[in-house]
Amino acid sequence: MEEKKNTPPAADAAEGEELIEQARIRREKLAKLQAEGKNPYEQTKFDVTADSEAIKADFAAFEGKTVSMAGRMMSRRIMGKASFSHIADRSGSIQIYVTRQDIGDENYQSYKKDYDIGDIVGFTGFVFRTQTGEITVHVTSLVMLSKALLPLPEKYNGLQNQDIKYRLRHLDLIMNADVKKTFVTRSRILKEIRAYLDGKGYLEVDTPVLLTLEIGADARPFKTHHNALDIDMYMRIETELYLKRLIVGGMDRVYEVGRIFRNEGMDAFHNPEFTTIEMYQAYTDYFGMMDLIEDLYRTVTQKVCGTPDITYQGTLIHMGEWTRMTMKEAVEKYAGVRFDDWATDADARAAAAAKGVELTHGEASTRGHVLIDFFDAFVEDNLVQPTIIYDYPVENSPLAKRKPDDPAFTQRFEYFICGHEYGNAFSELNDPIDQKERFVRQVEAKRAAGNTEAQVDEDFINALEYGLPPTGGLGMGVDRLVMLLTDSSTIRDVILFPTMKPKK
Repeated sequence: MEEKKNTPPAADAAEGEELIEQARIRREKLAKLQAEGKNPYEQTKFDVTADSEAIKADFAAFEGKTVSMAGRMMSRRIMGKASFSHIADRSGSIQIYVTRQDIGDENYQSYKKDYDIGDIVGFTGFVFRTQTGEITVHVTSLVMLSKALLPLPEKYNGLQNQDIKYRLRHLDLIMNADVKKTFVTRSRILKEIRAYLDGKGYLEVDTPVLLTLEIGADARPFKTHHNALDIDMYMRIETELYLKRLIVGGMDRVYEVGRIFRNEGMDAFHNPEFTTIEMYQAYTDYFGMMDLIEDLYRTVTQKVCGTPDITYQGTLIHMGEWTRMTMKEAVEKYAGVRFDDWATDADARAAAAAKGVELTHGEASTRGHVLIDFFDAFVEDNLVQPTIIYDYPVENSPLAKRKPDDPAFTQRFEYFICGHEYGNAFSELNDPIDQKERFVRQVEAKRAAGNTEAQVDEDFINALEYGLPPTGGLGMGVDRLVMLLTDSSTIRDVILFPTMKPKK
């Protein structure tokens, strides 16, 4: 939910007038500097030889040494002929000590009068520790590298309005170190996932984002138009079908870090534009993918967090310990009903009515549909610790192989943590005849619901007809994993620029 700023209109107006006045003063300072031939925007480079984190981590190696650094001025304390400032650089923040004696009277006066909080500065000096124990750079030369024409939010209250934080992420990153840390962690997570999969012999690939047809899957795509070809095109809702073509082509282990687009609702766990990783491995099945994802999560969590035990929104999660249950077992455990007791679809619907379960498909609901509805109603919220739920009904698994000993179910699993689904996997369907029949039923259902644009992906069927080996496939949500490992409550906190409705 967007945080509202409970400020009276009169206060908002006064704040706006103050902002305009500060911006006017800063532009006047810029004009003065330019008139004096000191235009800060003309600076093309500044050689940086150290950063704050490195200096603080190994002060003994830097003490007394000359360093060149650059960053944003976040505070300033003027004390006559000497002053202190804090400079935020790429790795943290460090104090600088500036004196008139060291940089000259003219430059020192400019530092006092022309510089503002938020300006980008470059400086050279030697490292020392003050009497209060703070590691500091004693500046011998100082230059303004860029003038900030807008003031930063007030120091102590900072940037609190959640809506503004998402819209002005650049400002959010300046003011909130924890936000920057979240996105540094996101990069580390992706790095570790890639390292893990690369180490298992997987090859990272890229597949098309723009597609020439809308497939029959449930997700609703974004539609656009290609002017040169004069055809409608669709933003991809998954990377699966192209990746499996690569398995057909002999690339036995592939994965893609893919941006996905779905024209659907938005909430704490959904953004229209998000990131997944899909991976496919020839000659294994969904049990092989279970082993893979459990080990991947354990490994990445240990690498990034330093422990397999993490806390998410107050709940301790043991990422090193996983439970596996079939969907039938989970429904029996949490809802107290047995799928095998339903001899007919009517029996299943009657059981749902007795338990007050709403049927997604109404009177057309099959036993498989009802089992899924029971799972949604009774099970998912209880899956707090890492849990794999496997053997899904064929009704909602159009790309998964059927179980040979029970064709009403498929070799599919999803895994859940803290009551939310984090990934989906199959023993991939490689029978082109069965696959086409399922695609046709999907498309027919969409068209019956009023969507006349959905089509069967005949090119994918053609690929299957050349022979897809037994294959295990898995798709995992990157944003949700980042939420988990950074203890973030909403997906907007882990996407740098989440989708927002424009303000007028």
